[in-house]
Amino acid sequence: MSILNKIFTAIRGGAREVGEAIVDKNSIRIFEQEINEAGDKLHDAKRNLTEVMAKEMQASRKVTSLTADVQKHEGFAGQALEKGDEELALEIAEKIVEIQVELEDQKKAQASFASHISRLKGMIKQTGKTLVEMKRQLVMVKTTDSVQKATTAINNNYASGSSKLLTAKESLDRIKHRQQDLDDRLAAGEKLKGDLEGGDLQAKMKAAGIISGGNNDARDLLAKLKAKTRS
Repeated sequence: MSILNKIFTAIRGGAREVGEAIVDKNSIRIFEQEINEAGDKLHDAKRNLTEVMAKEMQASRKVTSLTADVQKHEGFAGQALEKGDEELALEIAEKIVEIQVELEDQKKAQASFASHISRLKGMIKQTGKTLVEMKRQLVMVKTTDSVQKATTAINNNYASGSSKLLTAKESLDRIKHRQQDLDDRLAAGEKLKGDLEGGDLQAKMKAAGIISGGNNDARDLLAKLKAKTRS
């Protein structure tokens, strides 16, 4: 029997772990839904509050009306007494008592409505502030989650692609080596061509001032043409 209990306990524990894993995976979505539901409840509370405020206004008007009614009937009772009609005055007094009973009921109702209104306004105001803060926190946790996912993706890609990066670097080194080898061979070919055609010797003589370059020959020719012109 104890083994069965342990098996059931293990199953319940596994189910709890699975449930917690699902909650953790969808925690932001759950948090956002809870905020939305709280917003809906707050909207309902505001609508209900307007209904309570309407009832309080009605009770207030009733109190005003009944108070005036009491005063009016007190005047009637006074007039009946002035005329010596005590029976009528008594009947009016009984009416006044009835009105006063209703008046007290309406005053209690008005006071109750007013008290609830004050308390509900405070609760709605505080809930509204909390809801605004929760919405601000939702934006922050969403942003943090996005950044963390991006960072994780980058790290995963770097880890999985590290070998590819190494092979890519090797390919780059081979390309650079091949290009450098080609540049060296081209430079060697140009040097060999110059040596075979005497170009190197011409360059050395020009550098030593033994022969002049093309620009100097042009200047000499221009000077001769000027001399002929003058003669």
